[in-house]
Amino acid sequence: MPDQAYQTHHQDPRRAFMLRVAGLPIDTVRALRCPATRRWADTVLAEEERLRVAGERVGDLLHDLVGRTGDGADSGPGEAADRRALLKLRREVFNNRLPQRPGEALELVAGRDAATGEALSRWLLDRRELAGLRATGAGLFAGECAEARAALREIAGEDRLRKGLLLASPTLDAQIDAFVRQGEGKPDKRRRKIERSLLSYLYRTVCKTSPFSTFTGVALSEFEDGPAGDGGFEVRVAEEWTGHARLNVVALGRLAECVIADPVRRADLPVAPASGWGRDDDRVRYVRRWVTTGDDDTAVTFDAVKDRLFFLRRSGTLERLLDFFEEHPALRYGELAAWLADDAGAGADEAEQYLAALLDLGMVQVPALRTAVHDTDPLRAFQRSLRELGRPWATELAGRLDEAVALTDRFGGAGPAERRRVIAALRATLQDIQSGLGAERTRVPRTLLYEDAAAGRETAMDLAAWRELTAEPLSRVESVLPAFDLTLPQRVTFKGFFLARYGQGGRCDDLLKLVHDFHEDFFDQYMTFTGSRTTFDADGRYVPEVNWLGLPQLKAIDTARQMFVERMRALWASGGGDGDGGDLGEIDLDAGFLADVAAELAPAAPKFAPMSHHIQLADRPHDPLVVLNRSYGGLSFPFSRFTHCFDGLDTALLAGAAQVRPPGAVFAEVTGGPVTSNLNLHGRLTEYEIVCPGETGTLPEEYRIHLDDLYIEHDDDGTADRLVLRSARLGREVVPVYLGYLVPLALPELPRTLLLLSPTSMAPLNVWGGVPEGEPVGGVSRRPRVRHGSVVLSRRSWSAPAAELPLHAPGVSDDEWFLGWHRFRRATGLPDRVFVTVSDSGARGATGAKPQYLDFDSALSLTAFEALLKTAEARVVFREMLPDEDGLHAVSGRGRHVSELAVETLAGAPPLPAPENRRPEDLAPEDLVPAELLSADSARRDAS
Repeated sequence: MPDQAYQTHHQDPRRAFMLRVAGLPIDTVRALRCPATRRWADTVLAEEERLRVAGERVGDLLHDLVGRTGDGADSGPGEAADRRALLKLRREVFNNRLPQRPGEALELVAGRDAATGEALSRWLLDRRELAGLRATGAGLFAGECAEARAALREIAGEDRLRKGLLLASPTLDAQIDAFVRQGEGKPDKRRRKIERSLLSYLYRTVCKTSPFSTFTGVALSEFEDGPAGDGGFEVRVAEEWTGHARLNVVALGRLAECVIADPVRRADLPVAPASGWGRDDDRVRYVRRWVTTGDDDTAVTFDAVKDRLFFLRRSGTLERLLDFFEEHPALRYGELAAWLADDAGAGADEAEQYLAALLDLGMVQVPALRTAVHDTDPLRAFQRSLRELGRPWATELAGRLDEAVALTDRFGGAGPAERRRVIAALRATLQDIQSGLGAERTRVPRTLLYEDAAAGRETAMDLAAWRELTAEPLSRVESVLPAFDLTLPQRVTFKGFFLARYGQGGRCDDLLKLVHDFHEDFFDQYMTFTGSRTTFDADGRYVPEVNWLGLPQLKAIDTARQMFVERMRALWASGGGDGDGGDLGEIDLDAGFLADVAAELAPAAPKFAPMSHHIQLADRPHDPLVVLNRSYGGLSFPFSRFTHCFDGLDTALLAGAAQVRPPGAVFAEVTGGPVTSNLNLHGRLTEYEIVCPGETGTLPEEYRIHLDDLYIEHDDDGTADRLVLRSARLGREVVPVYLGYLVPLALPELPRTLLLLSPTSMAPLNVWGGVPEGEPVGGVSRRPRVRHGSVVLSRRSWSAPAAELPLHAPGVSDDEWFLGWHRFRRATGLPDRVFVTVSDSGARGATGAKPQYLDFDSALSLTAFEALLKTAEARVVFREMLPDEDGLHAVSGRGRHVSELAVETLAGAPPLPAPENRRPEDLAPEDLVPAELLSADSARRDAS
């Protein structure tokens, strides 16, 4: 029965997927290792262990000899001295230490017992050889460290490393060439810092898969069957990558601020009242939007936006101004100021002061120079907006931006040296333009360009093999993800609030007031309480969700979570995960476990739940695994950010969305208003968009759904119990969709609340929450790998405080330090390569909280890791590298690459049409969406 339920729950993945590929092959980091020193360490440790066991046997023989020496009543001083000497010798041998006077010790023992003397002689000989072997370590270590540093300096010239480094850390990029020229020799403190930073970015380029410039590229890939599928998982990656650079939209915002600040230019800008305003008794209500400017000096910055329903008293002047807007919808700021001065019989300064106050309050807006989500080339879109103003100064300014456009276009195909010149010229150009606009102090963000690198679109993977590996286990895992969804309790709470206000089967037509009342009367305080809630108390007990309305769906979520924790505790307590000989093994969650949790979740789980998964494939010959890194709910999430990199991708996704929408429904994008981060730019991927008050739509009017056209009703027909968003004009259900990469919590209040009616979700899968750690061994706590069939839910991990680690201490030689780390690694069962996360309140910034690659065979890697530890109380978690170097399936001409698949599954969607062997761009979108929509889209792209 559970299997049947899972099969109806699960649909095939979309044929297209995104392959995220590390910029350099894994073999790049081999040159940074100390292989001979590692072999030396293994030999030393193995010999130490052998001699420890042999020493215990010799110690037992010496114990007997001690018993026969100097214990008689008539024993003299000489016998007592020999006994003391034998006792000391026994301790040294038992503790695997070479005696200070081995010759005298051997003579003493052999003179008393020949057999014991012979055993001691063999042990002393082997122990001398071990001491000799230990003495060779210093030279090996120093030589290989020098070779590793030379290799690092050589790798520092890699194009993909340097191109990405220029955007990620211009300061470090400017130091690298001098660092390389200085060459050999033990680095001083400054050079060690540069070395550690360079190493961190190199590991970022080789071992991680978060897209950023050329550190990690993206390939548009697909699942294929028939002759195209080869029955395996290997995918080929293009040799040549194409850079797609875009100006930071914050830089455009700073230009717009300069224009608006100048009274002459401001007079030519179109103005409009806040969209969605209305009269309410003696007040005018509208949505006021606040913008908090980001810090231009930080590497990543964006302007934070929030909104709330706001009221102004209905005065005579305001009433006449709003009437004037209705009669003259196409007004410029200067025209409005002139009318206002004439109407009020006031001077120009007084009219300007009144308008400035309305601008500050957001009642009057200047929307012309805002960047919208579909402006995938934001700089050219800004130019178009200027030219559409039809004023000489605006046309001239647009022309001055031609140089910035040319520089941005040149960046993607340029080498590192040329890129530096482009960045410098672009910064100077923007500063000159701001100065020309009258800015007293130019403000240009530190990060001027964002770049995505396209690694081709010809890669493919066998669909049949993928289905066989993932279909059933991934579907079962999806069925329990709502238990981990951070947004599901909020969606349930919103529904509970609605039912309390409007009742079963109720309807609300005034969404603006509903959202305002929801936040004012309930949600803001609810979020304050939930923000201080910890999932588990000090004793490890689960803390139920805040449930002021007594909602049964929240109780179902709590029950499902508690069941998951209790089952995991039982598996852990029963020795689950112990491998042969007590090694760290695996816990395999069976289908019944997941089915029981899913059954408890059923009252709260959404019925339509398109999911995106970031997955790494461990391509092992006899037991391939898919490692689940992250899961999100939503539509087209793996692709939206990269639509500007692949021609036709947006059109194909738009057509694909029409295939999977629920019957009788339409998808409509919730944009969140003007874009303040490049992460939210994308092509048009839905037929409609929702336009909230304070926003201006980006689509043709017939595809805009304004908030006052929407209503919410409770669908209670006996088969469903859900809130439905509907459009009165269209007469259809509207499914809100969010396509940005900026977290929804950063959006303003209105769009964030609308997303409580969408399939958007965030489900970090923490299988160990509430499960107590085992007793530490040598100060280290361990967790086994957790999997369901082929799907890995949690990697093996080891955690310890920094005080338990064999860190470099004063007086310890470098080779002894390296040996100490491998002694620790062998004792704890750590693999050769791991990712490590440091939780340290003494660390600066967030770097320590991000997983860092750690190679135990590289002294440079170990040194860089130790630099992350700022206090003895720091907590360190090591996680296995899975897939490891032998399980990588992405291949280029240079070798194998670490990669990650971003795939989309469509649970609860209508069945997909029969699969065809064609690429996403070969789909026929005209069969799925209106022809006039596509032609309008094409015209807009051509105009770009």
